[in-house]
Amino acid sequence: MAQRSLPMSERVTRRLQELARKIGGGSVEIGFMEGATYPDGTPVAAVAFWNEFGHEGPAPAPPRPFFRSMIAKESSGWATKMASLAKATNFDGPKVLALLGEDISGALRESITSLTEPALAPRTIKAKGFAKPLVDTGHMLNSVTYRVMR
Repeated sequence: MAQRSLPMSERVTRRLQELARKIGGGSVEIGFMEGATYPDGTPVAAVAFWNEFGHEGPAPAPPRPFFRSMIAKESSGWATKMASLAKATNFDGPKVLALLGEDISGALRESITSLTEPALAPRTIKAKGFAKPLVDTGHMLNSVTYRVMR
């Protein structure tokens, strides 16, 4: 008796299920991790939040949406990058997530360094000695990282 072949849709579904089992689960977190602080103890994530959304107070600052703008610019390509990385790593889930974390972390750092608007206040420029928003000591920029969660 001749063996019937599976319909194309069923073969594709089985292959996708096999690949999903092979790659496994997990996620990657990108940004400013818990425990990252400035020398005075201020959490880096808090400073990033104040920069992203602006803040009131004695030295108010307007929003400088470096994180949201990076997501808007980059996120449409993440699925394609992930698929390419999966194929290139023989579907090694942790490696795929680590490489994606590196890529997105780099895009976030680029967003921080390339942001120019809104401009700094003249008194801020005078105090810092230069006019680059979001970069003072480089601590926030150097605190961008990622971690793979399984």
